[in-house]
Amino acid sequence: MTKRPVCAVVGIGPGNGAAFARRFDRDGYAVALLARTTTLSTKLAGELAEARAYACDVSDAAAVRHTFAAISGELGDPEVVIYNAGSGVWGSFDDVTADQLEAAWRVNTLGAFHVAKQVVPAMQRVGRGCVLIVGATASRRGSAKAAAFAQSKAAQRTLAESLARHLWPAGIHVAVIVVDGVVDLPRTRARMPDKPDAFFVAPDDVAATASFLAAQPRSAWTFELEARPFGETW
Repeated sequence: MTKRPVCAVVGIGPGNGAAFARRFDRDGYAVALLARTTTLSTKLAGELAEARAYACDVSDAAAVRHTFAAISGELGDPEVVIYNAGSGVWGSFDDVTADQLEAAWRVNTLGAFHVAKQVVPAMQRVGRGCVLIVGATASRRGSAKAAAFAQSKAAQRTLAESLARHLWPAGIHVAVIVVDGVVDLPRTRARMPDKPDAFFVAPDDVAATASFLAAQPRSAWTFELEARPFGETW
């Protein structure tokens, strides 16, 4: 097992997920990279000081249990977990299906529950740990076009709040990062070619926010932190 503390990033993609991994690698952590497939995460692991890629479907309790058993055996119990897995389609009630609504909930909320079930007991044993959940402003309002997404993010936020109220007294910091804006990715740039740099949420800056939360002193913990570009309308 590694001598470094372990950070598990659940939901590795080319934006925030990869940025979280790189930031916590720089902060001195060994990083477990979890995604449905390991195409991107295996390449990313090779760029970091100490990292391993794991294929995991967070909606499958057995897969999550197996994956975190492997992480604990190969790297050690995670001290920091960043839940960045997300799913949902945009559409009104008329447009979305029950299957799409359930799929969003299974990844955004049930997946977070599965992961917490695996990592919290070890954190409780040592009396410390940090669970960061990447949320969205959709959790606060059921907009007309978010019928299959907003409900799952609202449930995710409520789960996080329940976890925080239960686990903070045990020394485990649970917090939500509400990302409000369009993440800077090649596909979003291509879709919005007229937008300036300042319009987009920079993944490295979101990762810096996560690093800040993970290092907060216990006397001044944050539960919910909003991250949005300075020009974003809100």
